[in-house]
Amino acid sequence: FPLTSHFHSSQPVAMFTGRQKIVKPEGKEPTEFEARVAQEIFNLELNNASLKSELRRLYITAARQVEVEGGKKAIIIFVPFNLLKSFRKIQKILVEELEKKFSGNHVVIIAQRTMLKKSYARNKKFNGIRPRSRTLKHVHEAILEDLVYPTEIVGKRTRVRTNGSKLLKVHLNPKEQVNVETKLDTFASVYKMLCSKEVAFEFPVTRE
Repeated sequence: FPLTSHFHSSQPVAMFTGRQKIVKPEGKEPTEFEARVAQEIFNLELNNASLKSELRRLYITAARQVEVEGGKKAIIIFVPFNLLKSFRKIQKILVEELEKKFSGNHVVIIAQRTMLKKSYARNKKFNGIRPRSRTLKHVHEAILEDLVYPTEIVGKRTRVRTNGSKLLKVHLNPKEQVNVETKLDTFASVYKMLCSKEVAFEFPVTRE
């Protein structure tokens, strides 16, 4: 039941006000850091006129603070796949506001996706072939797009090193260089953590 003004609790309000902004699998509680992120999102919903109406129906599923290149930290926020489009409408402002709240740590938003193994089609519970959107390759491609959004990926190529290891080179829209070039190390570190693949981001040189 919703809380009303007639409800009195001995617990501080801060302990539950942001809880609605994070939905965990049944039986799991948010970590202390996830609760902090959820609370900041709830505070923005209450206090930021540009975000209030959109944030009201949005929530996250997880949040992690990770070490990235140069001893810095970044925050990965996971959101339900079916809410990704709604998050993207306000992503620029939301990320800017959260980065202020978390001492300039870079913030990235990733959709929670489920991968289906190759045995999917043989499982009696399912009919038909495995959807491409659920393959490992497609999920990794989608994570890449989430990472750099709203910057557009304009090209990709894989370079094979002399030792046989692979490096994925991703070309980003040069028009966005000023806005995202300080985040390229963060993008590369987060992608390696999530996908166990090395990636380098570049801006192709454009001819006048």
